[in-house]
Amino acid sequence: MLLYGLLALGIIGLGILYSASNQNLSLFWHQVINFGFAFVVMCAFAQIPVNRYQFLAPWVFGLTLLMLLAVMGAGVVGKGAQRWLGFGWLRFQPSEIMKLAMPMMLAWYLRDKVFPLHIKDLFFSCIIIILPVLMIAKQPDLGTALLVATTGFFVLLLAGITWQIMVSGIGLVMVVLPIAWRFMHSYQKMRLFTFWSPESDPLGSGYNIIQSKIAIGSGGWFGKGWLQSSQAHLQFLPERSTDFIFAVYAEEFGFIGCFLLFLIFGYIIGRSLYISTNAQDTFSRLFVGSISLSFFTYFFVNIGMVAGVLPVVGVPLPLVSYGGSSLIAIMAGFGIVMSAQTHRKLIAS
Repeated sequence: MLLYGLLALGIIGLGILYSASNQNLSLFWHQVINFGFAFVVMCAFAQIPVNRYQFLAPWVFGLTLLMLLAVMGAGVVGKGAQRWLGFGWLRFQPSEIMKLAMPMMLAWYLRDKVFPLHIKDLFFSCIIIILPVLMIAKQPDLGTALLVATTGFFVLLLAGITWQIMVSGIGLVMVVLPIAWRFMHSYQKMRLFTFWSPESDPLGSGYNIIQSKIAIGSGGWFGKGWLQSSQAHLQFLPERSTDFIFAVYAEEFGFIGCFLLFLIFGYIIGRSLYISTNAQDTFSRLFVGSISLSFFTYFFVNIGMVAGVLPVVGVPLPLVSYGGSSLIAIMAGFGIVMSAQTHRKLIAS
């Protein structure tokens, strides 16, 4: 059942990418290859019993940390950021792997703890979260760093956090924010200023979000039709194949099309959460539940930033935006979700 939802979303993504890229066949077929490879990865991950992931968790987390260190020392630089490792023609982001390694490690650490969590367990869990988050933010990639932190937070949330600890954590974040502001890059600060008032710089930092709102609004109820996005085809809309691809979809398929797209996302998230609640051990419930909620976060943040209700943080729309690393990481995660369901009897035996 989960597979049907993923395939439907992938097909929609390929269709809208073909339109958003101005019918660029090279880009389209490259994404088809990416999706095919990601599908194979998902199937491979689905064949591995969940107890194997539990065994591998600390090793995967440690290896990913080493790759993040390698990025800091000898990473490939692109668009002013040092986020990739390159091996000949192969280039990937270790931070995408951390989106899975983080919840896997935390679920492994908390698998035999008493819930709700004690302060000691919570302290060591925060150390596990903070270390890679700081390394990713250093690249700089604040958007991915926040998403990785969110995956870790979801594990803690599912494990059980008292209201007192949650309120204290919010208070601590409020205290740290002014300090964090001083270490933010100028372009990151500009994104926050643009979020509050994009019209203050319509031809500069506010251009992207203004054009995105125009595209979404011009779609109306039923849209202009497939391949009819004027904002994309006349090249007013930037990053139309990646971060802002939802604006192209909204312009071509309108409110009704967006509603149907949200239903597919909701179906995938709901099915994944159902699988997590029926998992047969603590590690599986925490890990699969975090993957499900993380997928919702990627969807929610991308739609929010494209619609102008959240700051632009460079988060692609999962399974729809063009890209290889994030697509493979997401499909690998769903392979683990499927494994939790298909190996239930094996674990019980």
